[in-house]
Amino acid sequence: MSSPDPQVRAARNHATPPAVRGPVVAVTGAATGVGALLTSRLAASEEVKRVIAIDERRGDCAEAQWHILDVRDPAIAERLRGADVVVHLALDLDLETDAVARTAYNVRGTQTVLTAAAAAGVHRVVLCTSSMVYGALPDNELPLSEDAELRATAEATGVGDLLEIERLARRAPRAHPGLNVTVVRPAVLVGGTDTALIRYFESPRLLVVAGSRPAWQFCHVEDLCGALEYAVLEKVDGELAVGCDGWLEQEEVEELSGIRRMELPSAVALGAAARLHRIGLTPSPAGDLAYTMYPWVVSGSRLHDAGWRPQWTNEEVLAELLDEVSGRHTVAGRRLGRKDATAAGAAGATVALLGAAAVVRRARKARRRI
Repeated sequence: MSSPDPQVRAARNHATPPAVRGPVVAVTGAATGVGALLTSRLAASEEVKRVIAIDERRGDCAEAQWHILDVRDPAIAERLRGADVVVHLALDLDLETDAVARTAYNVRGTQTVLTAAAAAGVHRVVLCTSSMVYGALPDNELPLSEDAELRATAEATGVGDLLEIERLARRAPRAHPGLNVTVVRPAVLVGGTDTALIRYFESPRLLVVAGSRPAWQFCHVEDLCGALEYAVLEKVDGELAVGCDGWLEQEEVEELSGIRRMELPSAVALGAAARLHRIGLTPSPAGDLAYTMYPWVVSGSRLHDAGWRPQWTNEEVLAELLDEVSGRHTVAGRRLGRKDATAAGAAGATVALLGAAAVVRRARKARRRI
């Protein structure tokens, strides 16, 4: 067989590679945390045409197109032009942030992103809340389906903001016809996060409220990014719960972690937690305790039906969590310095909590006598 004409060979060798037909994706909160991981993942994907990264500072992903601005700035609409999908991850759920300022940022930011996306012609917005929106209740089914009623209240850290974001997600398609909204709800998120549930495992004793029956389900940030990518590529939509398969009973958590429990009556634990938070000694309101008392495990059936599978097990994520928090010391949700931790370690977190509550009661009695 004769070889191809030299001009034909040259044309083939210099042919432009086929253009990527995937979506242009904008990610808010792209410089840190889950946003940074997802931005890098999407930028490396052959199924994504281009990534627009939005944050208040530039991140490390050189392959993304960066825009530096606050997500509450209406100018974000211009930055979103040309995007097919927006993944909104610019949320502040920091325990130490002032609650009023946190809500103003989270809710206003989400409102602005949804409105700007519609104005820019974006056809899909992906929001990330938490499976905490289902509420931690003694009569919850194990596991909960995605369609289960959202029965959480605003009594735990940031949950009020997440519930409001869920309401905005439901209203957005009616307010902006043609805009689709997907909501992703991870279980206890592990991997560079700082929440009341992460700090629970930083205590020298695990607080167990008498009569409660918790069930622990985790979600590694890598699995969350995989689920978000599925939503970006429209392999699945609607309300999506994401986490490891199954769950761990409290006894299994204690055995795997090697951390012993300290059991307290419900009224004592909740009452002390409420008092300490009210006077500013701890960042966690009493409502956070409910998520360590009752189950809020999710099935993740929609993602599973679409072919997604978690890469991590609950046991593996718990081990990762324990390694991550090693060396940290927390009492009643409040992180201690090394010196303070040495003094409090032997007593355990719950003993310290009760002791602090007793001090509060004595101080109030003393003020009343003056």
